[in-house]
Amino acid sequence: MILYEYPFSERIRTWLRLERLFDRFAKLQQCEAARDHHFALVTLFEILDVAGRPDLKSEIMRDLDKQKQQLNSYRGNPAIAESMLDQTLGELQQCFVQLEQASGKPGQVLADNEFLTAIRSRISIPGGTCEFDLPAYHAWQHQPDAERQQDLEQWSRGLQPVANSVKLLLMLLRSTGQPQKMTARKGQFQQNLPQNRTFQLLRLHLAPEVQAFPELSANRLIVSVRMMQRESNGHLAPKNDDIDFQLTLCA
Repeated sequence: MILYEYPFSERIRTWLRLERLFDRFAKLQQCEAARDHHFALVTLFEILDVAGRPDLKSEIMRDLDKQKQQLNSYRGNPAIAESMLDQTLGELQQCFVQLEQASGKPGQVLADNEFLTAIRSRISIPGGTCEFDLPAYHAWQHQPDAERQQDLEQWSRGLQPVANSVKLLLMLLRSTGQPQKMTARKGQFQQNLPQNRTFQLLRLHLAPEVQAFPELSANRLIVSVRMMQRESNGHLAPKNDDIDFQLTLCA
């Protein structure tokens, strides 16, 4: 099944982007080729661009605190396992403390690194990191693989509290949804949302063999899905078949 996620707010959109970037960086960092480490740096700079908002840190801490308060309200509920509750609360507290103790905005140490700043200023230019432009970077790419991996780990360390917090918050958000089987009749689906709940994330699972992809839109009132397909000439066109999918709304 292919998973598509759609955020209901800009805040959740930012969390999803950060999660995707941190996951990509971790995979590239584990590789050994200099080319992979080049794209690990590209990804690290993308993380800095997304995480560079001055209010990001306080926004994450507010969400962590809100989750702690909500989970604490479940104490004494016989349907809740106290050991799992304590473990999750401990993880939330750990993430909160890590962010609280981090000075400045996320990635500030990287922004002050002269070597990385020089690379960042040219990495978006086509061919801008050639050896005649950045000889120091060219030399770094020829260092032993383990040394480059160690540098990448060190440079990303200051962003780890953000990565851990976003991963935990999204895990808790996704756990609130219950998947439901739906059908897009002639490729179209709409569902009105209950007025007494505020949803934050839509998750849609679609079988790859249907050879379609969903165009999603959603707000506090309605969810809309239109199934599309890519034709052989590259054009995108509606898929007018009845298509089954799995829909999860997370609050």
